[in-house]
Amino acid sequence: MKFYKYQGAGNDFLIADNRDGAMSLTPEQVSSLCDRRYGVGADGLMLLEKSERHDFRMVYYNSDGSGGMMCGNGGRCIVAFAADCGLTHFDFDAADGFHTAQVLSDANGVKTVRLKMKDVDEIRHYDVLNGPSVPSEGYFLDTGTRHYVRFTDDVDGYDVVGEGRDIRWKAKELMPTGANVNYVEPAGGLLKVRTYEKGVEDETFACGTGIVASCIAAYVHGVCPSAKEEDSVRYDVRAKRDCLAVDFVPSGEAVFPVSDVWLTGPASYVAEIIVPSV
Repeated sequence: MKFYKYQGAGNDFLIADNRDGAMSLTPEQVSSLCDRRYGVGADGLMLLEKSERHDFRMVYYNSDGSGGMMCGNGGRCIVAFAADCGLTHFDFDAADGFHTAQVLSDANGVKTVRLKMKDVDEIRHYDVLNGPSVPSEGYFLDTGTRHYVRFTDDVDGYDVVGEGRDIRWKAKELMPTGANVNYVEPAGGLLKVRTYEKGVEDETFACGTGIVASCIAAYVHGVCPSAKEEDSVRYDVRAKRDCLAVDFVPSGEAVFPVSDVWLTGPASYVAEIIVPSV
């Protein structure tokens, strides 16, 4: 089996071209391939498959083999992969519906990909969550994947893994599915975001749907956008190492539904990998 490794802002993925339908993977095989010590290692795995309606279909798995959700950085990486496969148009199906994307630039092996995300219909604020032993005031919303967003004054020093795991597994309001947990600090005109990802069960270098959720929650929380342009707002975001941007159109004072949501950031080819068996 041939896979290609890509990373988007440090969020790394194994991708295979499965437009011929020849590859079929079990959750156990996905988990084995994504294992960082006994496998190749990745935050997730994706298959580029044929679509009846669009240019392709994105099939996404977390590193534990679970699927059925959208991944924002994965979406940007599979678009970069599709471009490297010769595609020039990027309308595709994913677990949460239709997406489209643009490759804005391609230099020195790094593509800048702008990906349209799903509209967001609602957000829920909680003063406290039942179950976790940590402070838990925050916002819940679904941006293709379920996210809980908390604001902090010192995101760099925050126990993202310990507290994120506590909320992810114990918050009764988020059960039985749970949610990714994002920690956000407004800092000098941008948002600093760190994310504990369910399915990976650890902090990742970046989470695309989490960054989108964090920006929308920031708008509701009263954090000034990095820029405003007509009806849209934009937030610049610093993940663990790389910068991304999110722009969207809120519905006036009511904010929701939020539409025309776009995630923009880098996506890079890393390596071609031949796996004899899994």
